Amino acid sequence: MDEEKDLAQRKKEAAERARQIARERLAAKQAAEQAKSAADHGDTSTGELKTPSDLSTDSVTEGSDAAQPSSAEELAAAKKRAAEEARAKAAELRRQREAAATGGATEEDLAAAKRKAAEEARAKAAELRRQREAAATGGATEEDLAAVKRKAAEEARAKAAELRRQREAAATGGATEEDLAAAKKKAAEEARAKAAELRRQREAAATGGTTEEDLAAAKKKAAEEARAKAAELRRQREAAAAGGTTEEDLELAKKKAAAAAKAKAAALAKQKAAAAGSDDELAKKKAAAAAKAKAAAAAKARAAAMAKQQGDGAGDDDTAKQKAAAAAKAKAAAAARAKAKAAGARGGTEQPSSPSPNDPLLQKYVRVIEEHLGPDVLEDAYINRLAKDVPTLVVNKEAYYKVAEFLKYNEQLRFDYLSELHGTDFQTHMEVYVHLYSYPKRQPVALKVKIDRDNPEIDSLVPLWPGANWPECEAYDLLGIRFRGHPNLIRIFLGEQWVGHPLRKDYEPYDAEV
Repeated sequence: MDEEKDLAQRKKEAAERARQIARERLAAKQAAEQAKSAADHGDTSTGELKTPSDLSTDSVTEGSDAAQPSSAEELAAAKKRAAEEARAKAAELRRQREAAATGGATEEDLAAAKRKAAEEARAKAAELRRQREAAATGGATEEDLAAVKRKAAEEARAKAAELRRQREAAATGGATEEDLAAAKKKAAEEARAKAAELRRQREAAATGGTTEEDLAAAKKKAAEEARAKAAELRRQREAAAAGGTTEEDLELAKKKAAAAAKAKAAALAKQKAAAAGSDDELAKKKAAAAAKAKAAAAAKARAAAMAKQQGDGAGDDDTAKQKAAAAAKAKAAAAARAKAKAAGARGGTEQPSSPSPNDPLLQKYVRVIEEHLGPDVLEDAYINRLAKDVPTLVVNKEAYYKVAEFLKYNEQLRFDYLSELHGTDFQTHMEVYVHLYSYPKRQPVALKVKIDRDNPEIDSLVPLWPGANWPECEAYDLLGIRFRGHPNLIRIFLGEQWVGHPLRKDYEPYDAEV
């Protein structure tokens, strides 16, 4: 399409040039005729002498009828010459295309031909401009026209010779020394042009003025780099799959492992420091609890030994339990006496603590329950100072479910949320602790019930609060407490094959290694 556009443009330019030359020739001829006729008739009485441009103007306006035949002939001749030139150029372009198709001409040759044609067109335009200026000032003579014709003929002959030489060289393949020198010169010029273009691109990239070619090159380079990276990743994956790790990979893995080990060691040291710096009071409480447990175990062992010695029968568990309970009570009394003695040594008796802000709530609960369920359902009621002064109700085993149901559905109480349920082994008995909360009243309460340690069984609260499901399963799994009416009482942690219940005080592992 570009070659066809160039050919059409050249045809148009040749036709315009031919018309211009014809007009100039016509004007010069008419000016000469006017000057000759003026000289023959002696028309100089007015003292006015017309210039060639005036004469040409007059001849164009006045003698247009006489000039029409010669102008038409010259235009036809000019058009014929322009058509011949266009055909020659078209043939040359066709030849160049055929040579390019057969490998005889490269893209650089075509570009050079285009540049050469553009330079020739500019030169011809300059020549036409010069001729127009000369015709306007009257300086265009027959000699100038003849010189133009001779120059055009010489250029045409030179072009024909050059084309003939190119055809012969392309046909025989025998490039001469002049051809080689010209090719080298051309290659050198192209190399300099490319270097200048690269320099320009670098400067444009440095100043941020990237062109379309720069963007295309950058995209191509980025695509190549992406392909290279993908190939490298593929190679690494294949090496990892085949076990072909390198020394660098091993070293990096060692460094990562060392860093992870250091981090773990630092975390353990921090935990140890925190444990070492914990509250001394907590440590004392733990030590006291451990001492109590050891004393209870010793008392139980002594009671069992005494029962065995007396011959009352090794299987008399009731006697052993009674003796253990008596020992526990004696120990509690001794602890109370020691506490009172310590208070007296500090210079006086202990003052009663201040009343709790939840005392009115406790009194309200007790009053409402006794009014509706009677005074026998509650064994005790107190404020638990160690649990944020929560009002605590201790109920009979038989009234446990009835009191819980009353706490939920009574309009003055309405404890609609169960937040906690757990069991505890006190060696002499077991205890179930339930914490309830009333969102409508914004009030808490704790419900406790004591159950037999040998037969730990109590009603389930799942029908009242479905949230008691898993906590009751946990108490069953770890303490062996069975909840009647539970929809699916299972061992939630250890599994049904586990022997024993780990949170019981008398638990002994079935497997010594566990």
